Amino acid sequence: MCSLVQKYNVPGPRYTSYPTVPFWDINTFSGKKWEQTVKKSFHASNSETGISLYIHLPFCESMCTFCGCHKRITKRHDVEMPYIKSVLKEWQLYSALFDEKPIIKELHLGGGTPTFFNPENLKYLIDGILRLADKAKDAEFSFEGHPNNTSKNHLQALYNVGFRRVSFGVQDYNETVQKAIHRIQPFINVKNVTEWARKIGYSSISHDIIFGLPHQKLEHVENTIAKTKELKPDRIAFYSYAHVPWLAGNGQRGYNEADLPTADEKRTQYEVGKELLLNYGYHEIGMDHFALETDSLYKAMQSGHLHRNFMGYTSSNTHLMIGLGASSISDSWYGFSQNVKNIEEYQNLVENNIIPLYRGHILTEEDQIIRRHILNLMCQFTTSWSAFKLHLPQMESILERLNEMEQDGLVEISKGNLRVTEKGRPFVRNVCMAFDLPLQKKAPETKLFSMTI
Repeated sequence: MCSLVQKYNVPGPRYTSYPTVPFWDINTFSGKKWEQTVKKSFHASNSETGISLYIHLPFCESMCTFCGCHKRITKRHDVEMPYIKSVLKEWQLYSALFDEKPIIKELHLGGGTPTFFNPENLKYLIDGILRLADKAKDAEFSFEGHPNNTSKNHLQALYNVGFRRVSFGVQDYNETVQKAIHRIQPFINVKNVTEWARKIGYSSISHDIIFGLPHQKLEHVENTIAKTKELKPDRIAFYSYAHVPWLAGNGQRGYNEADLPTADEKRTQYEVGKELLLNYGYHEIGMDHFALETDSLYKAMQSGHLHRNFMGYTSSNTHLMIGLGASSISDSWYGFSQNVKNIEEYQNLVENNIIPLYRGHILTEEDQIIRRHILNLMCQFTTSWSAFKLHLPQMESILERLNEMEQDGLVEISKGNLRVTEKGRPFVRNVCMAFDLPLQKKAPETKLFSMTI
């Protein structure tokens, strides 16, 4: 395994979209084209599957140095309501594009730190969203909670407006690691919020655990997973730290690369951690995710309905996902768009009745075919091009790029079908890269992606 890690450990996308953001064709994108794709997607899917909303709440009181998300560090809480009103105004602008009332199948609050906002303001936000929409009977509302500042009031207020899933960022319980990533978070804090959520009635509680963090050793990962077992969350995201300090606005500068585990050490952390999770009754879901059999993510994988988008893996497969808030990304299936990142610019555009777009991409027919292949691989570890709709004229060159992976036992290729083997699952990003035509034609001029291992 070590030699394979050295061989395939290269910068690569995590494929929450295809084409990936660095290869979006921004020159042919326009706000008018984007709105047309939104209308097309809404008309086709609202009554059948509903739509998804992602709301980005960018404020944090302190900087976690492992985080690569768009955020603003402040202790001023008077920013909450003006920002919420801007988000609701943006939602009004999108609602004006629809010819019927939207049905929300999935809603997720991300950040930043959503629980930076007080419970009353979060309730005001959700009430404002639902004034212009209906909630699907099987809707899944979820939010990211910081164990240090998520209160019983947060959990109860969001539960009262329909939230049934919550994700808590654990990362690692070792003090040395926590100091390095500026995230001091005692186990008792995680225990408290997990038990509060369960007592209130949340049906799915998730913990995020990261391997490959600065100063992190194998025994730290083992200890974190052992403590996690005590709380038995329904889902676990167990993923690799993405070291991308060169990206603008990133806070990953509180340590040196020499402080990070090597690629082989990271892979060992993952393999041992994965074995522990499987022994504790969790099932591997796609890439870097695990769930109990009772969780909807496991059920979606078993039924073949597992989906992946900018929010990660989800049991809901809606064609239209609208991102609200500064830096949010939207997906109409026919196109992608991203909002401006600066909060003041975002608020000013919305106030002037302009959907605050920064960049985007309209998918070609070829894009849509490759996107389906990559989704198949990321969600089911298999894909097929024997079906006419998934045929690509470039398939011969794609298969040539996969030839070495086949020889290494990472994939099995038969007539018109590709399957990622158990051995190859840690390298699924590399397999997807063989299909990524823009990446193969022209690598980014600057380093943009984290290492695949």
